[in-house]
Amino acid sequence: MKELDAAIKTVVEGLRSIARGVEKIAEKLEKSAPKKQAKAKPARKTKTKPAPKAKAVAKPKAKPKKTAAKKAPVKKSVKKTAADDVLALINRSKNGVDSATLVEKTGFDKKKVANLVFKLRKQGKVKSVSKGVYAKA
Repeated sequence: MKELDAAIKTVVEGLRSIARGVEKIAEKLEKSAPKKQAKAKPARKTKTKPAPKAKAVAKPKAKPKKTAAKKAPVKKSVKKTAADDVLALINRSKNGVDSATLVEKTGFDKKKVANLVFKLRKQGKVKSVSKGVYAKA
């Protein structure tokens, strides 16, 4: 009988702690709910067609405006990517370049060079001559 009472007390204490946890969660939800409602998008307004306008009286034609001289187009600077650097090194070599040389010349770590070479091989820009040696495709 004492064991049963002790077990019931343990269960009751557990339920109370669960109830406290649920209350804390409910409080947090109540605090955050108004913020979410304030961010809600306003209802979409439907466009109505404007009323037809009365015909305007013909105005005298204006003199054509002088156009300003066109400016030369500005060249956009193209950012050079890491893959471009690796591809340039590989394209310059006649017999191919090994991955250790690529790491040394570019300053990238082995993992990055391996990933770049993998990407270039998938694109068909580089081919593998032998293990670790790559040449222009």
